[in-house]
Amino acid sequence: MQLEGYSVARGCELARISRAGFYRQWAEKAPRQLETALRDAMQRIALANRCYGYRRVTAALQLEGWEVNHKCIARMLREDNLLSLRRRAFAVTTDSRHGYTIYPNLARHMELNAPNQLWVADITYIRLADVFVYLAVILDAFSRRVIGWDLGPNLTTSLVLSALRQALTARTVTGDIVHHSDRGVQYCSGEYVQVLEENGFTISMSRRGNPWNNAKCESFMKTLKTEEVYLKQYRDMDDARANLKEFLDQVYNRQRLHSALQYQSPEAFELALDGASPASVATSEATV
Repeated sequence: MQLEGYSVARGCELARISRAGFYRQWAEKAPRQLETALRDAMQRIALANRCYGYRRVTAALQLEGWEVNHKCIARMLREDNLLSLRRRAFAVTTDSRHGYTIYPNLARHMELNAPNQLWVADITYIRLADVFVYLAVILDAFSRRVIGWDLGPNLTTSLVLSALRQALTARTVTGDIVHHSDRGVQYCSGEYVQVLEENGFTISMSRRGNPWNNAKCESFMKTLKTEEVYLKQYRDMDDARANLKEFLDQVYNRQRLHSALQYQSPEAFELALDGASPASVATSEATV
C-alpha cells in the first residue's frame, strides 16, 4: 500500500505512529466509508432513474465499477426506502406509521399570489464522509425562498422545529398561512403541531405515499443536491453546515434564477412585488 508516494512504513514513521495502529484504524474506518460511498452512488442512480428496480440499479453500479450483487443492493434500497414503486421511486425520510392526527391536503387547491400564503417543509439526506445527516427546510411556496433550515444527525422533531422557529424569526407571521408537509412523525408530533397552532397556521399534509403533493420542495431538493451537495465532499457536520449556509443564503436565495419566477432569484422576486430593488433594501437572513 502506498500513501501519496510513500510506503505505509515511511508514512507511519513520518507521522510517528505505529503501523499496527495505522492498520487498526484503517480497518475500522474503511468499511464504513466504502459502504457510505456505495450507498451514495446507489441513491443517485435510484433517484435519477425512478423506475429502476434493484436489478437495474445493480447493473448501473456494476457499470460504474462497483463489485456488488443484486441481493446486497435490494437490501440497501429497502433500508433507504428506495425500492422502485410501480410508477416512480422516491427517497423517503418519512415514517407515517404513528397515531398522530393526519390533516387533509389543502395545498393542492391553493392559487398563490403573494408570499406568506403557503409554507412547505421537507427533509432530505446529506452525505458526510462515512455517515448521513439530515437537512430540514421550509420554503415560501410562492417565491421558492428558503426561510428556515437546520442540519442534524437524526430525524427528530427538534430538527424540524429548529427550521420552523428560524422561519418564524425571519418572517412576520400574521396568521392565515397554510403549512404543508408530508405525514412524517416529526411534522405530526404534538410539539410541532402545537407551535403551528400557537402561530395561527392552517395545517396541510400530503396524501400517504405521494411526495409529489409537495412538488416545490421536491424540486428544491433536486436543485440543492445537483448544484451543491453532489459537488462537495463535506469533512464533517460543521463543514457541511458552513457550505449549506453559503449556498442557501447567498446563492440559492439571492443569486439563482428561476424560470417560474420570471428568471429572478427568490429574494429579487419578493422585493419586486414591493417595488424595491435588491440593492436598495437591506435584508436580514436568519442564521443557524
